[in-house]
Amino acid sequence: MVLPHSMPLVPLPASVIAGDGRLPVSESTRVIGDSPAAHRLIDAAERRTGIRFAHSTDATDIADAASAIVLRVDPAIAAEGYTLTVADSVEVVGGDEAGLFYAVQTLLQLLRDGDEGWALLRAEITDAPRFERRGVMLDVTRHFFDVDEVKKFIDSTSALKFNHLHLHLSDDQGWRIQIDSWPRLTELASSTASLGDPGGFYTKDDYREIVAYAAERHMLVIPEIDLPGHTHAIGVAYPELVEDPVMNDSLIAESARLGQPLPVAGEPYLGWGVGHSSVRIHEKRTYEFVRDVVRELAEMTPGPFIHIGGDESLGTPQADFDHFVERATAIVFEEGKIPLAWHEVGAAKDIAEGTIGQYWGKETPEGSHAAEAAHFVERGGALIMSTADVAYLDMKYTADFPLGLTWAAIIDVRTAYEWEPTAVLDVPEAAILGIEAPLWSETTRTLSDVEQLVFPRAAAHAEVAWSPQSAVGRDWESFRERLGGLAPLWKAEGVDFHPAAEIPWSER
Repeated sequence: MVLPHSMPLVPLPASVIAGDGRLPVSESTRVIGDSPAAHRLIDAAERRTGIRFAHSTDATDIADAASAIVLRVDPAIAAEGYTLTVADSVEVVGGDEAGLFYAVQTLLQLLRDGDEGWALLRAEITDAPRFERRGVMLDVTRHFFDVDEVKKFIDSTSALKFNHLHLHLSDDQGWRIQIDSWPRLTELASSTASLGDPGGFYTKDDYREIVAYAAERHMLVIPEIDLPGHTHAIGVAYPELVEDPVMNDSLIAESARLGQPLPVAGEPYLGWGVGHSSVRIHEKRTYEFVRDVVRELAEMTPGPFIHIGGDESLGTPQADFDHFVERATAIVFEEGKIPLAWHEVGAAKDIAEGTIGQYWGKETPEGSHAAEAAHFVERGGALIMSTADVAYLDMKYTADFPLGLTWAAIIDVRTAYEWEPTAVLDVPEAAILGIEAPLWSETTRTLSDVEQLVFPRAAAHAEVAWSPQSAVGRDWESFRERLGGLAPLWKAEGVDFHPAAEIPWSER
């Protein structure tokens, strides 16, 4: 019978049939297959259990194995999909290498400790993702995270079957990526971060290392350079490109409330306020800058996307904003990539056809947000849903939680789980590519801070993005029980998750 509640799996597979009992594992358990997923399984199982499985690439070895885990690819299965059977042996079949990778993540969740030692829960699973786009975003600008920290973030999020990593590489507080044609960006605008903390930047080799590491885990990196606002740091390096700060009442009030400085032209900005900066829209040099940055990013980004920002450009007159984003989206296409942009860019009539929008408004859209988002679809593009009051990972869990902000909402785990990406906007369901859960880093000074905010809510978003709405057990009560079962795995992997009170966390 179908027993989804007995299977501690997140995200919930499309189909799960629970078997009877467990399949014990030991040092004699042999993983058979030549896929990189085989090595990932062996290494992760050892971290979890202390047991190192044997490995063979010879399929005939199954006859000699006390218990065997066979991995193979069958292109007849959907891309990223897989089947997984745990009986007296284990068969793992992926539609491609990504499918095998995701099947291994599921298998690791079935690996449990018990009174008689380590074993795999018996089950038959058929699975494939609901949405092609399942993303997370890490803001490395407000606070900087080095290559090893980004790699750890990739490991923990790809294990939940996320397949896109959006890196927010520039903002008012700093510039984080080497651009050879504009060297002062990293020489002068990268050394600080929010609250006066140390900054940093990625060399091109660093960035390529991150991209390659992500690709090995079937995660695509999307770089973002935020324009035309959120550009104060550019002005620290190249003041001729950026207007003087434009103060607004909200910026002044928020800076006073937090005791943070207001922005000063040419000086590093250490506060959190937004909306005060803009590049110079009518300067030829501005577009030379945009093209150079996009070109160099494109050269070291094998994925098809470059994100140009476009949010909170309160210091840019609307006509100037429209002119800029129309040119910037065209430049991205001319450099061989597909532009992504925050939903405000949809206000511009002639954004490049095929530009993809990222909606960060609320579940009940405010003002012109819905119309701006819909315009991407009208121009032949599509949408990614990052609905702020349910999907922003930097919001507090509770009013007194020590990390995070509250401007969008207070988001507990249930709120992060109970939303539907296709129900927010009046656009065709096919126009929704998927979701992205962003982590903005104003309050996160360490990777541990990041993990506290991201986990466990990222697991909720992973299920929203991956699991069919109609799957048996795709509901809050089932999810909270299954989520609790991830605690031992997260502890084994060193993930500093927040033990939210509404989740019954498992000890083994």
